[in-house]
Amino acid sequence: MLIDSHCHLDYFPEAERPDVLARAASAGVDEMVSIGVSLPQAPIVTAIAAAHPNVWATVGVHPHHAAELEIPQPEALAALTEAPKVIGLGESGLDYFYDRAPRDVQQANFRAHIRAARLAGVPLVIHARDADADVAQILQDEWDLGGTFAFLLHCFSSSRGLAEAAIGLGGYVSLSGILTFPKSQEIREIARDLPLDRLLVETDAPYLAPVPLRGKRNEPAFVAHTAAALARLRGLTVAEIGARTTENFRRLFRKAA
Repeated sequence: MLIDSHCHLDYFPEAERPDVLARAASAGVDEMVSIGVSLPQAPIVTAIAAAHPNVWATVGVHPHHAAELEIPQPEALAALTEAPKVIGLGESGLDYFYDRAPRDVQQANFRAHIRAARLAGVPLVIHARDADADVAQILQDEWDLGGTFAFLLHCFSSSRGLAEAAIGLGGYVSLSGILTFPKSQEIREIARDLPLDRLLVETDAPYLAPVPLRGKRNEPAFVAHTAAALARLRGLTVAEIGARTTENFRRLFRKAA
């Protein structure tokens, strides 16, 4: 069994979703999480999850969208997780590669999501791109100020330092098709060394299709390739990786247990 811990099913045409889900099932991907990126989109991902027993959802504001509306209050974000199939918040975080929102606005948005995750008792899915130092500092600041919260670094492509800082705060790391890319040797070395009980797998579909499917539209079925790459790195079978990452998913996303 595999779980795609991060995909965007609302980015697939509605008419194609049944076939996407069927191909996932055929590939041994029994469940998936459709991720929120903006508050106007939240009802869409929530409805997709409600319509399919093997689909979960998160809701939140991606750093790209952080300046489009007022920064949401943590209490308002936390209330969105009361829907039965909403198991987490996000994705939120920092993206200094595209800088589509001012950095101070991204940071305020990120902090609001951390505080909401703590209030709601659900994990936060974190987007981190070219912002490792600030992501690590905000995580530590919020931990020191308000106490523990659960979180996941999604689609990991950052530094060993950020990975280790996240693990040190009780966080988890999710590996995507980037793990299979020829130029991702450093990511493979980090994935080899991190504690196995903190790893998940994902697609970030429809983006980042893994080798040997580069150039195609990614979809949840393809997470099997990332799991196979992780199995080779760790000297385990794909079945063992599936079992361990599923166990980790259930421990992190307790509403999906």
